[in-house]
Amino acid sequence: MMGASDTYLSPGRYIDSDHPAVREFAAAHAKGESDLERAVSLYYAVRDGIRYNPFLDFTREEAFRASSCLERGEGFCVGKAALLAACARASGIPARVGFADVKNHLTTPRLAERMGTDLFVFHGYTELFLEGRWVKATPAFNLALCRRFRVKPLEFDGRQDSIFHPFDEENRRHMEYVRDRGVHADVPATAIQAAFREAYPKLYSLGADAETEIFG
Repeated sequence: MMGASDTYLSPGRYIDSDHPAVREFAAAHAKGESDLERAVSLYYAVRDGIRYNPFLDFTREEAFRASSCLERGEGFCVGKAALLAACARASGIPARVGFADVKNHLTTPRLAERMGTDLFVFHGYTELFLEGRWVKATPAFNLALCRRFRVKPLEFDGRQDSIFHPFDEENRRHMEYVRDRGVHADVPATAIQAAFREAYPKLYSLGADAETEIFG
């Protein structure tokens, strides 16, 4: 049986750290001498190099796969979390994905209308094993998006958990964590799809038409 370190270093169906494009991206952006330094540089490469877009066809597995997120140059929180985890594994850093339900008090009217709620189920983030412990990193919102919506960009130093801010730059309620859905060695795409079908029937039923929507 593989040990925990092997589990979190091995390629997965969605955290496909053996994909050539993922390995190339990781090699180009993993800067530094230590795992911590490389993890931080990978975090910012994924955060800002991949545009956040929640209007995806969630009926397709590709919406949840690291390499697909990289090839599109955009993705939502789960795809970007999977990509960061895949890049970390490709760089020899144990990584996994975690999930939580969050209320986004500042979601856009268009997204709220399509979703029918401000509750985001199965919000995804990455956990990286650095200096002997697991540290949370949330690469979802790219810097340009944060500046446009005047929300604080999430920074990551490899030692402190990087999770959503409860308030924005103008002290408005922003993110509220309401349910922890645990951590996984790979993205539980089937469970997420089932939850999305139930929570967001209007958005989920759009299928490929969701990709015609414009976010931001």
